[in-house]
Amino acid sequence: MTKAPKISVIIPLYNAEKFISACLESLLAQTFQDFEVIVVDDCSTDSSLAVVESYASKFNGRLTLSSMEKNSGTGVAGRNKGLLISRGEYVFNMDNDDLLTLTGLEELYTLAENFDADVVYCEKYYTANDNLSEVFIHSEQHGGSFVDKPTLESENLARRVQKILQHDFWVTPWSKLVRRDLLIENEIFFPSVKIADDDIWTYEIIFRAKKILRVPNVVYIWRQSEDSLFHRNRTPQSEINFWSDPLIRGLKNFDDFMGETEFFQRNPQYRLAVLDHLVHGRCFAQLSKIGAEISPLEFYETIRDDFAKNLGDYNVPVAYLCTLVTEQRKNLKLKDEQIQLLINRIENQ
Repeated sequence: MTKAPKISVIIPLYNAEKFISACLESLLAQTFQDFEVIVVDDCSTDSSLAVVESYASKFNGRLTLSSMEKNSGTGVAGRNKGLLISRGEYVFNMDNDDLLTLTGLEELYTLAENFDADVVYCEKYYTANDNLSEVFIHSEQHGGSFVDKPTLESENLARRVQKILQHDFWVTPWSKLVRRDLLIENEIFFPSVKIADDDIWTYEIIFRAKKILRVPNVVYIWRQSEDSLFHRNRTPQSEINFWSDPLIRGLKNFDDFMGETEFFQRNPQYRLAVLDHLVHGRCFAQLSKIGAEISPLEFYETIRDDFAKNLGDYNVPVAYLCTLVTEQRKNLKLKDEQIQLLINRIENQ
């Protein structure tokens, strides 16, 4: 077996014939070459697979192409399978329509080595339109200030909870270079949910990693494709199904993870705060918008059906969930005040 590479780049693939070539070209052009590429095809129906196969010789044995037996509908299964196949010291996740700057992997790996970091977290990235004619530096990080030099996060988990509550971590997988052993030894995989899988994955990393290095480097180019799962047009009922999925299937896994963590066992208030942040920050905010567009009865019936498919006929929580969604807009100000009180407590410790 050949020597293990320094980095494994994992790319889930589905119907990306328009963009996957540019993605792979950006990897071929890297100034740092000690990496492997793992592409996991999710049963593409276009020529994506053929495009990737045409690049095999260009990577000189460093490109592995794997396929799912059936379409999963998200990139989650592909990322998880790619991690199990990977051999690198570090793992970097890419989307199949995005690109890296020429020195991207070199910058990330050098930083990881210099600081012996478990995670290198990039606060900013480039956004681009489909044809890359418009490119801007951007960030979804809302809390605190940006670093101007590599900065290690506090290992105090209460402080990290504070950062999460302040939206001071952007949850996309491609904003982080992660030590593979950290993921494997702690069994940190993406949960099988339609949305918010990256939130749960990121939070588990934040609470398991010892050294998280926050950096100002801008190395990733996120193409804003209208074909992406997030941008697809759906009916109100499909939107409800999409945004309720992590509530039904994802939260239990994450709560179980926190229940096994000593810090959260000793500090249940932080456990509740993180769960509340995850639910209201993504799921309820979107569900409340949809709830305003259809009748309460339609909303109730759709939520009830979703719960029944996954949890059986126990529908008692459904009416309560519908009430919570209805009250979401009214309670936003109160929730913000409660979160700020918790943050103030952490700062004063």
